[in-house]
Amino acid sequence: MPVDDLLKAKINHGFDHLDVDGDGLLTEHDHVLMGHRSADALALPPDSPERLRIVDAYLRIWHDLHRPNIPGGGDAISREQFLVSTGSLADDPVAAGAGVGALAEAFLDIADTDADGRVGPAEFLVFQRGHFPGLTDEDATEAFGHLDTDGDGHLTGEEFVRACVEYWTSTDPDAPGNWWAGPPRT
Repeated sequence: MPVDDLLKAKINHGFDHLDVDGDGLLTEHDHVLMGHRSADALALPPDSPERLRIVDAYLRIWHDLHRPNIPGGGDAISREQFLVSTGSLADDPVAAGAGVGALAEAFLDIADTDADGRVGPAEFLVFQRGHFPGLTDEDATEAFGHLDTDGDGHLTGEEFVRACVEYWTSTDPDAPGNWWAGPPRT
């Protein structure tokens, strides 16, 4: 079944930013770069324990979530493979909840820098800038407002995870998670 246009646009936008080195493939190296990019957004010093924790978290995402799903056991995921495999999750809520949910939980651990179990607007902005460089303060603020579905000024763990899962899997044009990476693209 073809991936609907909204979901395809979100997945392609996400891939563009996950492929940090721009070689058209998602690899372990991209995950190391994402970890450093996120640590840079937090202004963490080189070789600091917190920077190493973040890079290790991205490497776990690669080894535990992405690499086991590479056809033929390869070392890279092409854009087309990523689009097909991620797009297929829209039709499989159990797999989406397990795979993307685990990814979202790993992201929550990275984003929740003060370890209080929720993500505030500043934490969200820094975390998202690590993934989507160029996301403006205004776009991040607007996105946060859509994702904070209970309006309490923080993303609970549940809101954070739901937003990430919706971004990568929802075909609903009104899903709050469409704002995960800033204003929705179509």
